[in-house]
This record gives sequence, C-alpha cells and structure tokens, in this order.
Amino acid sequence: MVDLRTRPLFSVKLLVGPIQNLGRTPLGERRVAVVAGGHFAGERLKGTVMEGGSDWILLRPDAAMQLDVRLTLKTDDGALIGMTYRGYRHGPADVIERLNRGETVDPGAYYFRIAPFFETGADKYAWLNRIVAVGTGHRPPDGPVYDVFEVL
Repeated sequence: MVDLRTRPLFSVKLLVGPIQNLGRTPLGERRVAVVAGGHFAGERLKGTVMEGGSDWILLRPDAAMQLDVRLTLKTDDGALIGMTYRGYRHGPADVIERLNRGETVDPGAYYFRIAPFFETGADKYAWLNRIVAVGTGHRPPDGPVYDVFEVL
C-alpha cells in the first residue's frame, strides 16, 4: 500500500443566495442553494466563482447533509472551469443546530468533506481534467469555505 499524498490546489469561498426548500421527498428533505459568487486562490490558479451555480442539498433521514454541487470558476486570466463535487456534512445535533442558526462553529466539531472534479477546454488548465481532488470544508455564516487538494 502506498501512502496517499496531496498538495494544495486552492481555497474557495462561496457566497450563497436564498435557499429554495423543495420539502420532504422520498429521499429526504431537498433544498437548493443558488451560488451567488465567490472567489478562489491557490499557487497554480485563482479567480472568481461565477454567479449561477447550485447545490442540491439532501438532508437525509440519518441527519447527514449530502451535497451535489455544480459551479463555474473564472480564472484571473479569463479561463472557465467547471467544478462539480459531492460531499457530506454531519456532526453532533447541537453543533449542526448552531451552524443552521448561522453561528460560527469550530470546524473540528463536525465532519465536512468534498470530492471535486474539474472540466475545462482551456489548454493552460487542461491538467485539471485529469486529476482527482479532495477537500475539507467549514461553514461560516455567509457561505462555505473549502480547502481543496490534488491527490498525487
């Protein structure tokens, strides 16, 4: 077995608009969060998160929040990169209640992980089309923040 190694790719901050609550479905409570923008920065790329992405959130019966997100990143040199990720956020009920009230909570008090993938036609960033990434998140009151890492 080889040790899993990563290197930082970027940190991304998302600004989230109003939540659209679709109600209780057969899978759980479905919410849609519209991404209003944001920004990202790392050693090899940086730029803004374009308005119009979305997160189809599923609050499952086991109290885990399942994320299904699609975003468009625009690099500072004008390239567009599609970023999709799935992930989970869960933790003790009192911690999740504090997050839901918009309080600042220590990220070590809950689990928040994502598995992003990228798609671009920009030659400069074509390497993103061929990597696997992972991320850790935390949820300040104004929107999620992720530290994303390339798996080497």
